[in-house]
Amino acid sequence: MLFGIGLSRMQSQMKPQSHDLFDESTMSFGDHLEALRIHLWKALIGLAICVVGALFIGHKIVAVVRAPIDSALREYNLDKLPHQIAEDPENPDVNPSASIDELIASLNSKQPQTAETKALQKILLDYQYRIDSLEETMAEPVTLAVQEAFTTIYLKVSFVAGLVFASPWVIYQIWLFVAAGLYPHERKYVYIYLPMSIFLFLGGALFCFYAVFPFVLKFLLGFNKLLGVNPQIRLSEWISFAITLPVMFGLSFQLPLVMLFLERISVFSLQDYHEKRRMAILIIAIISMLMTPADPMSMILMMMPLILLYELGILMCKYFPSANASPFEAA
Repeated sequence: MLFGIGLSRMQSQMKPQSHDLFDESTMSFGDHLEALRIHLWKALIGLAICVVGALFIGHKIVAVVRAPIDSALREYNLDKLPHQIAEDPENPDVNPSASIDELIASLNSKQPQTAETKALQKILLDYQYRIDSLEETMAEPVTLAVQEAFTTIYLKVSFVAGLVFASPWVIYQIWLFVAAGLYPHERKYVYIYLPMSIFLFLGGALFCFYAVFPFVLKFLLGFNKLLGVNPQIRLSEWISFAITLPVMFGLSFQLPLVMLFLERISVFSLQDYHEKRRMAILIIAIISMLMTPADPMSMILMMMPLILLYELGILMCKYFPSANASPFEAA
């Protein structure tokens, strides 16, 4: 009997050991798939709700996105319109440099009102109306197909806006699934670096939209004027440009976190960042030149934040937790 017990123990020890990934987990592989399915459905439902909500305010979102190009076109076309009236030898009292509003006010002040004065007022009012209408028309982007405004512009902007609005909920659902497999100290690092990454991305996108766009548009429209070309901006192409460039800026503003990651996995050291600062500035200048097709001022507007972010990356590598406690530690 003892021999039989010993033989069974030897057979059990000779069996191959299982190396299943979920051996030490309280959830099976099927349970993980089910949890993933639930979180994905919740994320998709939240995304659908935000997209439908964005469809109801899509015209307001489009107005916000097209505001920079509208402003640039209005300024570009302002000096192309006639704002003065030629001097009339029979009316020496009329100042040719006066605005139409001033001329109308001057005519109103004359007493008595003659038929010629009233006719002239009517002509000036009609002239002012035509100028205002022309300014508004010339400052508006165009569409080249009857369905373009709805399919290419309205639906596209609404979907992108819905994705942006739903991104916190989507990221939260992904985080709930991933966090179940992380240790407490790993979760702590995610709480620190994920908000920092989101903040840098949004900062870069907003900086591009409100600081870089005016300089880029002024240069590009000025180049049209230099060549004697009348620009007619296609709204769908502007929408694509207005979405793509801020995303590129947002990604470039991740520079400090990329530097920290490369330092933690020992690709670069803190000393390398100090010694190669000039080379880094040269690379930043080249990237800024390629990403901003505009005048030197807009290139500088791109360079300066990235140079400051490079210095921020050095400070993060120096003062953040060392490699043996870092979330970027190599496996």
